[in-house]
Amino acid sequence: MMFFQRKKAEMVPEADALPGRAAPIPTAETHHVYGTKLSNDVPEGMGEAMFGMGCFWGVERMFWQLPGVHMTLVGYAAGYTPNPTYEEVCSGRTGHNEVVRVIYDPERTTYEDLLRTFWEGHDPTQGMRQGNDAGTQYRSGIYTYTDAQKQAAEDTRAAMQPRLHDAGYGEITTEILDAPVFYAAEDYHQQYLSKNPGGYCGIGGTGVTCPVGVGV
Repeated sequence: MMFFQRKKAEMVPEADALPGRAAPIPTAETHHVYGTKLSNDVPEGMGEAMFGMGCFWGVERMFWQLPGVHMTLVGYAAGYTPNPTYEEVCSGRTGHNEVVRVIYDPERTTYEDLLRTFWEGHDPTQGMRQGNDAGTQYRSGIYTYTDAQKQAAEDTRAAMQPRLHDAGYGEITTEILDAPVFYAAEDYHQQYLSKNPGGYCGIGGTGVTCPVGVGV
């Protein structure tokens, strides 16, 4: 049991990761909230963002509720296994994080607005877990598509750290990386809490507010 727990809390070495598969796994065709075609595409004039904050069911709901968000998808990223399944990710042997990909209209919402939801929506100091959900797939992560996004992520992290310290929290463990390949999760995970309003949501913030105006 101790060996299993240790492995779940540590990143699997790339050489030991599961092999995955060449073809994408099937996913939903329609966004359950918006009623539009579920798509990973970025329409002209739209921005894209990706975040890991723990169980992606509750995280996705936070973002689809924001004004200016055009599309949300849940999936897996920042690991090694191509086209992983949920069961493989939960084994701790793919290296992937549970993430939400967000397509948004920058004329209606800013990347900083998304970052504020990110920092206030979970506890970014917990390492390889979020609440009762333990494992590498629940780590805090910001995956950036532009230099401006990376700067905004780093600036807001620097601004949040003293506020979290003042509130009794430890060091931020959020990883900030260039956006890796995104693999869409299975059909039943997409907009899960819209399909199952009483479903599990293990996401909770710290009560610490994120300052805005320090990034892009």
